[in-house]
Amino acid sequence: MRARLGRQCLYVPSCRLGLYVALRHWCPPGGRVLMSPVNGDVILFVVLAAGLRPVQAPLNPRDGSLDPAAVPEAVWRGLSAVLTTHLYGNPDPAPELAERCRALGIPLLEDAAHAIGGEVGGRPVGTHGEASVFSLSKHTGAKTGGFLAVRDPALYGELARARDALLLPSRPVAELAYAVRPYAEAAVRGLRLVKAARAALRALGREERAGIRMPLRPAELKDALSAAPGLVPFDAWVRVDLHDYRLAPGRVRLRRTERLLGRLDATLAAHRAGTEKLLASPWGDPRAPVRPLFRVPLLVEDRDAAVAALARARVPTGYLYDPPLDDYAGPLFTDPSPRPEGARWFARHALPADPLRADQVLEVLRASGARPAGPHGG
Repeated sequence: MRARLGRQCLYVPSCRLGLYVALRHWCPPGGRVLMSPVNGDVILFVVLAAGLRPVQAPLNPRDGSLDPAAVPEAVWRGLSAVLTTHLYGNPDPAPELAERCRALGIPLLEDAAHAIGGEVGGRPVGTHGEASVFSLSKHTGAKTGGFLAVRDPALYGELARARDALLLPSRPVAELAYAVRPYAEAAVRGLRLVKAARAALRALGREERAGIRMPLRPAELKDALSAAPGLVPFDAWVRVDLHDYRLAPGRVRLRRTERLLGRLDATLAAHRAGTEKLLASPWGDPRAPVRPLFRVPLLVEDRDAAVAALARARVPTGYLYDPPLDDYAGPLFTDPSPRPEGARWFARHALPADPLRADQVLEVLRASGARPAGPHGG
């Protein structure tokens, strides 16, 4: 990763932990952070855990990227940092954001979890701000690990100590569970037991998401805010979907991650090829640059019907972010976007399609009669 980015990189057990370390280092408690409202809810809770106030930004409705021109001047002047999203691998306008942040004397932090291998402004995604976080759970499929990349290599030791202070010791049972997980998941899919497995989790009270967003639990969240900054009070929210997010990696995790990362160039080429097919479809944007997207946000009139059609064909749809975070969390926990319509439209119509299954996705959408979304506001 140092060779790819030209930056010092610190390994972290999860992107969310790397982001927390970055926010705590660069942002004073009580600061305000501009971020995308179309993002994972976990990221909102990481920002809150760092003792910061999330400020939701206006978005370009066609690709979900942050729209700097639509951010009011009064909002810019009150910020402590800007956090990009690079949603699904489509980059935010990082060069423009970096220039604005330099003028304001605040850091630009890049969440590049979906964007490994991407470029913007002639440079790799993740090299425009003071720091960036990458996930190895996405393109590589390692389902663990990530990197915190920093502009100033002199900060490596300080950030490594901050990371180490948050780590939990590696556990043999957790390493064994990680080792057998791919085989268990393959068996569940092969035996068509996915619905049964989910029903069992619901019956045991272990299902953390009944819908797209996890339950907010506002009364508990308000209590946690009184103890911020700190991860422990927010652990019930930050760990969702990844309970080992603070776990020090064992040899099994590191070996598998290294092996999968070694295949990254071939993986990125496959993502690029699938992205090109999906963008050329009636639901894509043929004018968009072809990048190795993690997911391609096809714009579908009835997104939920399309998701159901794909599910019947055993094509799961993940990484849905609907409703936007300001509608989900409300003004008690975040500053709402001054122009929320673009984010709402995108969240309602975006269908994140896996480019590695592009042919199957397109076949299902054509057979189901899915219609492309009409113009924004139409």
